[in-house]
Amino acid sequence: MTRTTPAGTPLGDEFHVYDTSLRDGAQREGISYSVTDKIAVARLLDSLGVGFIEGGWPGALPKDTEFFQRAAAGELELRHAALVAFGSTRRAGAQAHEDPQVRALLDSQAPVVTLVAKSDRRHIERALRTDVAENCAMVADTVRFLVGEGRRVFLDAEHFFDGYAFDPDTSLRVLEAAAGAGADVVVLCDTNGGQLPTQLAETVTEVVARTGFRAGIHCQDDTGCAVANTVAAAQAGATHVQCTANGYGERAGNADLFPVIGNLATKLDMPVLPEGRLAELSRVSHAIAEIANLAPDTHQAYVGTSTFAHKAGLHASAIKVDPELYNHIDPARVGNGMRVLVTEMAGRASLELKGAEFGMDLSDSPEAVTGAVRRVKELEARGWSFEAADASLELLLRREVAAAEGEQAPPDAPFELESYRVLLDHAQDGSVVSEATVKVHVGEERVIATAEGNGPVNALDAALRKALVPHLPWVESVELADYKVRILTDTHGTEAVTRVLIESRDGDQEWTTVGVHGSIVEASWLALCDALAFKAMRRDAVASHNS
Repeated sequence: MTRTTPAGTPLGDEFHVYDTSLRDGAQREGISYSVTDKIAVARLLDSLGVGFIEGGWPGALPKDTEFFQRAAAGELELRHAALVAFGSTRRAGAQAHEDPQVRALLDSQAPVVTLVAKSDRRHIERALRTDVAENCAMVADTVRFLVGEGRRVFLDAEHFFDGYAFDPDTSLRVLEAAAGAGADVVVLCDTNGGQLPTQLAETVTEVVARTGFRAGIHCQDDTGCAVANTVAAAQAGATHVQCTANGYGERAGNADLFPVIGNLATKLDMPVLPEGRLAELSRVSHAIAEIANLAPDTHQAYVGTSTFAHKAGLHASAIKVDPELYNHIDPARVGNGMRVLVTEMAGRASLELKGAEFGMDLSDSPEAVTGAVRRVKELEARGWSFEAADASLELLLRREVAAAEGEQAPPDAPFELESYRVLLDHAQDGSVVSEATVKVHVGEERVIATAEGNGPVNALDAALRKALVPHLPWVESVELADYKVRILTDTHGTEAVTRVLIESRDGDQEWTTVGVHGSIVEASWLALCDALAFKAMRRDAVASHNS
């Protein structure tokens, strides 16, 4: 039998971080993990250092049964966490050792079992259609049987807070049945997600005082308070918190594992992860989002890419003096980083901080900073946005510095445009093909190239590459990774102004450029030119450094 306690966590078995992403989190609309996905998520959670990983409901779902079979066969080796199987108590009127569902929990070979049981008298009588005495017998018999088989058992008391408010004696009888039969933790579940922190904390305090049982907490997010409720429960005496990665779960979701850990570790000084693992919070969050095939929440507390991003010039001025003035923690503690966003709200401090990110010391270039601030505000008033286009912003800053200091500025592109033309051919069979022709000067040579594409921008990009690659072979390594278009003004129809963001990559790095124009093709062309200009500038910098 594998271990039943967390390994490598400073608090050991005194405080549990319990993850239920693979069961409760998988109930989120749009998530469908394969067994291979589940194993990958479990490995990530274990690498973070959570204490318990609930793998699913063996016997109820074929994929979950297979997951535990593959885990038992050695495909999932956990360094920090104990593996948990989830299931229900025996049926009313049955024997625990004969119940197929209970046997499936044993067959999973998971060392820890979490049982779910009704703790609200209304649910016991109306949903289970039995009485409180038989419900408590179902709990006690199942816990006692599993403990006798060498399993560590936790009890999820479903609908506990609603049930306790309606009939506290019944809810406590269910807890007593579990604890008396050998359950290590009784988990108080806000199944409907309707609790608020103050009332929930009062209930947890009262239950712990009345029973002396080890209490856990499981919160849904229907009021938007799941994280706050979980932290409040921990402050009130709960020593076991159940969460899901990124708050995934049915309806509004569950308590988000990452902000819960962030709050416990950085605000309450509780070392709930193994030494050095807190800095993995952001990486694990984003990796699990990728496996779930969901875009990471950029504004997610602690781990979102925008969580430590500052936009207002007033903020930037303070951050320049001391980053702690506007960051509630050092972002590096949770594996995140601070960013300064440059927009029409930007001031001198914003651009100086942004320049520092690019390796530029602008403190001795006041004229360049003044010119850059003016230029950014002018462009943003016309629809340009540099928040997500760092490459275009760096080009702008370096051009302003060069102009102020009388030096050679980065060119608009590593070629000179003579003209380009894009045609659209709509054939009788309904097919649409775009054709683009570019005429450019590369060095002393005039080059003309034509190419087709599945759209005007694709055709233009193909024609430009065809013209440049024989003369600038490095262009072939630049790949268009993403393309976003947004209509900016309130003017409808063909007069609308278009903003294009292009994300490029070359195997070593990624960068984003922006273009704005009344024509989507010209906006795309401007962004394409910036993309190649940025790459050329970086190549020149590397060559200069190596020489």
